[in-house]
Amino acid sequence: MIKYLHKFANPNNFMKLMKPVRTITLYGAILFIGLGLLFSLFFSPPDYQQSETVRIMYIHVSSAWLSLLAYMLIFTFSLFYIIWKFPLFVLIAKEVTIIGMTFTIITIITGSLWGKPTWGTYWVWDARLTSFLILLFIYMGLVFIDKTFKYSNQGNNPFAYMAIIGGINIPIIKFSVDWWNTLHQPASVIRIDGPTISSDILMPLLIMAAGTFFLFIFLILTNIFSAIKEKKIIALSSHE
Repeated sequence: MIKYLHKFANPNNFMKLMKPVRTITLYGAILFIGLGLLFSLFFSPPDYQQSETVRIMYIHVSSAWLSLLAYMLIFTFSLFYIIWKFPLFVLIAKEVTIIGMTFTIITIITGSLWGKPTWGTYWVWDARLTSFLILLFIYMGLVFIDKTFKYSNQGNNPFAYMAIIGGINIPIIKFSVDWWNTLHQPASVIRIDGPTISSDILMPLLIMAAGTFFLFIFLILTNIFSAIKEKKIIALSSHE
């Protein structure tokens, strides 16, 4: 296990291993997002209660899933960094942060646009909405630490520890609709007893989710490759 991690933690090995993955995810993102938009806009039926506004769901739900996935990756790689001190791990966590924050902003904006015709207001201090807003603030804090120590390793430990502490919010977001009485609907796709929404709506949602997931991976790898190359240029400059 340790030998594998040492091999994986080498930036050159990582870039060599992930280069074809980056290409595959780019084409996967184009294909599935294209299909997702086609099916969600033209072939999926309107909801019997929410009518055409339900189409916001295809972006909102996909972005929400990726917001949580991004933070779980940040949490995991930050924990790996604390344990094994491989610089690549914290670098990956930092490069995921700005992407996770972007998807969180998209989630909150699309949720507000969806909430207006559904609830009659853009925002309520609902448990799910509030915990997602807290997630955005955590992302912003991590970005601030990263930018403050952009060209120094002194921010690695504060970043990693804050990311680990912030992980407490993830189960709160997930189970907020079960623990408290909220306006936000409970889970309707990822359930033990199976999805509760129509397959005519579910399939376009899953296609769009696949497309945004491929885009998510492509953006992460692009950021990581750029960060590794930037560090190499800085290291060469410092030796001149």
